Amino acid sequence: MSSSVIDLKRVYRSFKSGRDIVPVLQDINISVNRLEFLCLVGESGCGKTTTGKIICGLLPPSAGIVEFEGADIASLRGEDYRRFRRSVQIIHQDPYASLNPTQTVSEMLSYPLVRHKLAPRGRGVLQRVHELLELVDLTPVGDFVNKYPHQLSGGQRQRVSIARALTTEPSVIVADEAVSMVDVSIRIGILQMMMDLRDRLDVTIVFITHDLALAKYFAWDGRIGVMYLGRLVEIGRTQEIIRDPQHPYTRVLLSAIPEPDPEKTRSKQHIQLRSEDIPRLTELPPGCSFHPRCPWYMAEVCDQEVPELSVSFQSGSDVEVACIPLQRGTELVLHDA
Repeated sequence: MSSSVIDLKRVYRSFKSGRDIVPVLQDINISVNRLEFLCLVGESGCGKTTTGKIICGLLPPSAGIVEFEGADIASLRGEDYRRFRRSVQIIHQDPYASLNPTQTVSEMLSYPLVRHKLAPRGRGVLQRVHELLELVDLTPVGDFVNKYPHQLSGGQRQRVSIARALTTEPSVIVADEAVSMVDVSIRIGILQMMMDLRDRLDVTIVFITHDLALAKYFAWDGRIGVMYLGRLVEIGRTQEIIRDPQHPYTRVLLSAIPEPDPEKTRSKQHIQLRSEDIPRLTELPPGCSFHPRCPWYMAEVCDQEVPELSVSFQSGSDVEVACIPLQRGTELVLHDA
């Protein structure tokens, strides 16, 4: 049996905006392995949330295949499709918008339990609601079970969202910027809780974030996939990417992360982009889409051929990178901005 639970193969996704066709995802190939932490990182608009929704089946790909446990989800019917939808759940970014303001916490958590017959009606459902609230550290349970979303703090609302995702006993959870809208002081607590849930419930977590430092903390024992303008530009073990980033975009992102030690921060080289302007998705440049901003840009190479993911010639690991000069073994030369 394959070690992967979700596979995206040559996935494309575009949207229509007026007369324009906006290519949000292009040629995405990702395998999500069982019980791993996989972080998708990138700037706003890079397509990471769209990727998460396609993984969950909330959006169909415009082209390509999405497989769940080896089966194309587009071909699933009846009980097979229902099992997929129960098995892959999403935690939305905004707990203010994702929770029904007219329902109590108990009502929100009870509905999927009853709908999918996951607990006996009556006391069985109520008992399971209490167990879910305890799982996400909303205790004492009696203080939360009958409250409405507006009576909860932002962190408490997000914990309810996590509990709701757990109601169907999923094997995969997609956490879309799950801590970006809560106070910094409670982010670590929620992240640690999610890390504990993976071990306690045997669940795979795909964590979507724009913060590479957060991805480094959350997926230190997992993998990171770096996205830029709808493409995956680098993917591999987190420790390897942090130690020796290959793609120029990843190098730029890492150079911008402040270090806890002020001395290291002052001495750290900050890589300057050739341009601060991000190309529009409707007007993507030819060749590598990062080349107009890339400090290692090579004329007549980077602006002519679209790179595909492959193992870097210069890397001693299995990190995959989409950079033609690296794939050809060419030494990158940093240009002055």
